[in-house]
Amino acid sequence: MLHLHHLANSRSFRIIWLLEELGVDYHLTCYERNKAYRAPDSLKKIHPLGHAPMLEVNDRVLIESGFIIEYLIKHYDTEKQFKPADDNETAWEAYTFWLHFAEASVMPLLVMRLVFTKVVDQSPMLIKPVSKSIRNQVEKSMISKSLDTILAMMEKHLQDNHWFAGAEFSAADIQMHLAVVGANAGAGLDSSKYANILNWLKRCEERDAFKRAEEKGGRLKF
Repeated sequence: MLHLHHLANSRSFRIIWLLEELGVDYHLTCYERNKAYRAPDSLKKIHPLGHAPMLEVNDRVLIESGFIIEYLIKHYDTEKQFKPADDNETAWEAYTFWLHFAEASVMPLLVMRLVFTKVVDQSPMLIKPVSKSIRNQVEKSMISKSLDTILAMMEKHLQDNHWFAGAEFSAADIQMHLAVVGANAGAGLDSSKYANILNWLKRCEERDAFKRAEEKGGRLKF
């Protein structure tokens, strides 16, 4: 049986969700973050990097959410529900693009935002105004502008497509979900600018498999 190691508020939620969509039997072990918002050291006993997700398959440990998604689709999506067929070139290109776009373009900006927020939170009171000023400058000059461009691109795509790969839900939507949740954290996305993104997010979270994933792995909170 597959054994998934899941860290709260992390990329491993994607794998719980996909496993629920696939209807695959699996064992789930959940871990909480420590006070520094990092994974516990116990995960390093399973894989030296100590990152989640980790999926134990027989005597191997698979890491990286994108790779695990590809592995599960290849070996367990027997009815070909969650990846467009290779001969559907338009859908296949969209699927492959957004599957990689989440980690290559969106998540680095969100991680940068998180890191600078944590730096401010953990700064001594004496230098907190300085660290906050640096955080605000980075947010204004680098993060916000890039995210605005990315979100506009996503909004346009979802104006013309029900899901990221086109007409049908796919693993690309699972991969993109975490990125959108992160971008929607805090004050939230402006519904007048990003109505299509927010409607897509609602459709994702109305799926039965998503609800089961939340029951097992907890709600994503950023």
